[in-house]
Amino acid sequence: MRFENKSIIVTGAGSGIGRAAALLFAAEGGHVIVADKTEGADETAHLVTQAGGTAKAIRIDAGIEDDVIRAVTLACDSFGGLDVMFANAGISGGMANLFDTDVALITEVLRVNLIGPFLAIKHAAPRIAERGKGAIVLTASVAGIRSGAGSPAYSASKAGVINLAAVSAQQLTGSNVRVNAICPGLTETGMTKPVFDYAREANKMDRVGRLNPLQRGAQPEELAKVALFLASDDASYVNGQAIAVDGGLSSSHPVTRQEYGRTAA
Repeated sequence: MRFENKSIIVTGAGSGIGRAAALLFAAEGGHVIVADKTEGADETAHLVTQAGGTAKAIRIDAGIEDDVIRAVTLACDSFGGLDVMFANAGISGGMANLFDTDVALITEVLRVNLIGPFLAIKHAAPRIAERGKGAIVLTASVAGIRSGAGSPAYSASKAGVINLAAVSAQQLTGSNVRVNAICPGLTETGMTKPVFDYAREANKMDRVGRLNPLQRGAQPEELAKVALFLASDDASYVNGQAIAVDGGLSSSHPVTRQEYGRTAA
């Protein structure tokens, strides 16, 4: 019960890693604000309460400042403060290459994937500091570590998240608020559902995740457990880090390169 009576916000909690984390936080005694743009927030909150946990759902766009403020306010009003922020919400932005990525697309990806975590830190950190200590966890990606795991827009946004974790940890010196990021590899979530569905239908699941040493994709709970570790006192001396949870993919990132002037098959 590492999070007994702790007040926790999870964004992007309507499915995937966020939903898995919300369920695990609640199972360990946490009181969870389940935040998502979709009706999945209500579904996750129902799953939590059905399992005997405490949760409240809120519909927000994680990249809009007023929405983030509403979520933080709800946590403080409902549970007496805030101890943990898991800024997990994100979008893929598709797989457009550099020259097919227009300004509107990259702007939207950066708004949700990078400005969202920035807003989470900006508004959650002061309230967490009031509790004496706590943690912020951001969802980055192996695509933010080096090339080969995502589109230019997505990869740039996640590289920004990794740097944001480091810079924020430094600027929160003396607050006892730790900031870390997880960097998922290929994980079965709503974002990657088409990939996994196609592989199952085509009987090609053996090809999913074949480039990492474990030769498989991850399940959301595997990422959520690392997020919980970073949010807990078990990680009390871990700060400003980006932890790859990718089956070993980022130890080499083997890829088939896309040549200039040619479209990937």
